[in-house]
Amino acid sequence: MPEKSLYEMAVEQFNRAVKYTDVEPDLAEILRRPKRVLVVEFPVKMDDGHIEVFTGYRVQHNIARGPAKGGIRYHPDTNLDEVKALAFWMTWKTAVMNLPFGGGKGGVKVDPKKLSKSELERLSRRYFSEIQIMIGPHNDIPAPDVNTNADVMAWFMDTYSMNVGYTALGVVTGKPVDLGGSEGREEATGRGVKVCAGLAMETLGIDPKKATVAVQGFGNVGQFAALLIAKELGSKVVAVSDSKGGVYNPSGFDVEELIKYKHEEGTVATYPKGERITNEELLELDVDVLVPAALENAIHKGNAERIKAKAVVEGANGPTTNEADEILYKRGVLVVPDILANAGGVTVSYFEWVQDLQAFFWDIDQIRNALEKMMKKAFTDVMKIKEKHNIDMRTAAYILAIERVAYATKKRGIYP
Repeated sequence: MPEKSLYEMAVEQFNRAVKYTDVEPDLAEILRRPKRVLVVEFPVKMDDGHIEVFTGYRVQHNIARGPAKGGIRYHPDTNLDEVKALAFWMTWKTAVMNLPFGGGKGGVKVDPKKLSKSELERLSRRYFSEIQIMIGPHNDIPAPDVNTNADVMAWFMDTYSMNVGYTALGVVTGKPVDLGGSEGREEATGRGVKVCAGLAMETLGIDPKKATVAVQGFGNVGQFAALLIAKELGSKVVAVSDSKGGVYNPSGFDVEELIKYKHEEGTVATYPKGERITNEELLELDVDVLVPAALENAIHKGNAERIKAKAVVEGANGPTTNEADEILYKRGVLVVPDILANAGGVTVSYFEWVQDLQAFFWDIDQIRNALEKMMKKAFTDVMKIKEKHNIDMRTAAYILAIERVAYATKKRGIYP
């Protein structure tokens, strides 16, 4: 496993790309640093009456192009370094997609599986009240992330609204559709991965209808990515996995059946119509496209030489270490980076925010068409920079994003 922290890894990616730009060292240093970091320690009354104290975080990395935007995760391993790195990546993700947002991220160090629903609600409401000094429809707009969902966003929205005295639909995205949420939000990240997978195959001259695909991670992103790659691109999904293990079938899976099985059994590892494999084995399968959609650092220098896929399309944040990136690039593997490949979620979050502010809602076809158009434009913009400098796609995506954020920072100037 890598010895560098996630934030150090993120800054390294930035440093590699900034050398290709005209950004001055002083300005580059501004862009590396988070603007605001908030750590909150807050009490929650548990069902049996005792009090537990939890640690939460909210980081705004950069707001030069607009309000901070980024999810909130609940995980026992959540820490400040991780949240800083994720906020850092959000800055570049929103800039790659040319959205009027900056980067933010939040998290609570908790295992939500150990909480009752009422404990989870009390924790969510108290945490959101604690970070409200940074939050608002025009300054920081959270969204779901690992172990948070539409229900948690509804609690967040209600908590904020009660505190300010009016209903503020635009304070979070990823809400239930009947509470100011957007059509197509649940599938958005997976749909963006599907668009990028299709464009990666086109770039490499692979016929999607003859292509094989493996998906590591079968949560929301992995499920929708697998489903849409199979249904809309016509590719064969031959392997999927979750935290308990995976299954492989060279003839391909019925993804809808797999999703149903996952919902009923809680895992795909015991799915009977395939051979059991580990997460590590899935990564090294001989497939055309690999979608790492689980957690960070899945592909590292220890296994990068054994990756046989022609394209890696990153559904997760930070699934490939910097050392692995270099190995894959030298071996001619096309890596579509997270800040582009999984930006479908934040793009539809942007659509939701716009709809909330206007109190005017779009239908599903408008959402899907707008998302596909923006993903294709971003992919094309990144490919042009990749070809111009003869570099990997991640560095190219960073160059595009850095130049946009640097321009905004420079034009705004240093206040006062």
